[in-house]
Amino acid sequence: MRVVLASASPARLAVLRAAGIDPVVEVADVDEEALLAAVPDAPAAEKVAHLAGAKATTVARRIAAAHPDALVVGCDSMLLVDGELVGKPGTADVARKRWRVMAGRSGELLTGHAVLRLADGEIDRVAEGTASTTVRFADPSDAELEAYLATGEPLRVAGAFTLDGRGGWFVEGIDGDPSNVIGISLPLVRKLFAAVGTQVPDLWT
Repeated sequence: MRVVLASASPARLAVLRAAGIDPVVEVADVDEEALLAAVPDAPAAEKVAHLAGAKATTVARRIAAAHPDALVVGCDSMLLVDGELVGKPGTADVARKRWRVMAGRSGELLTGHAVLRLADGEIDRVAEGTASTTVRFADPSDAELEAYLATGEPLRVAGAFTLDGRGGWFVEGIDGDPSNVIGISLPLVRKLFAAVGTQVPDLWT
């Protein structure tokens, strides 16, 4: 059975490949702001799951003819700090402001996951869930932060940091699943695969 990753994230792809699965990559083109606006009062965990589900569904419909019996995996990560759920900053100014809030403190990295199983081109089974990992941030100096911002890395990742890149220098520790912080929780995805009738070893390359 073909696994399709509904994400442009190279980090998610790398995690799956290192874990024995080489998926087809199909980028989901969804309006995340509009999707979040549709569920303004939902808990943070439900919001990221909602985004993941929308991405997986969009891709599943697109690839149904080419991969009629695929497993589609959608993910969306955001960081919860002080009750505010934030995604990719997009600009250095926004990333700088977020780091001033995060530095020396902790946040919850939430990743929504959706697994859709196709049968004869139709969505047959769906399993969703959200993984949460506590991230303890260092307090980088102004010079360190500016150097990090200049790399561009924090501008294009949820929460303005990475665990598996340059941002790892500024993470003091985590409590929970490290793969979730990178963008896809292997323990949760294994459970979601099982919920739609698939065992992980059957998908190993």
